[in-house]
Amino acid sequence: MAITLTEVAAKRVKAFLDNRGKGIGLRLGVKTHGCSGMAYVMEFVDEIEEHDQIFESYGVKIIIDPKSLVYLDGTEMDFQKEGLSEGFKFSNPNESGSCGCGESFTV
Repeated sequence: MAITLTEVAAKRVKAFLDNRGKGIGLRLGVKTHGCSGMAYVMEFVDEIEEHDQIFESYGVKIIIDPKSLVYLDGTEMDFQKEGLSEGFKFSNPNESGSCGCGESFTV
């Protein structure tokens, strides 16, 4: 499987990278957090680590460490605006539940 971005999410990530002025792509991972156990983390990548997995979607490189890939395989990342709120949304087939506030998930 793979990790993918929607076209809208890819454009948003490209805009962030352009504004930043450097970067190879976006690192997507998970960390222990919240009431459901796990949360998504994102950061810009300037260097690829030896064991990183690299996926590309709409010209954007998505970099994932092997430990996070187990939880994220098959995930699609979108960018949505809803009223005054905007942000990245994850469609992860591995999720079995999430907390009421939407900050964390469980597998």
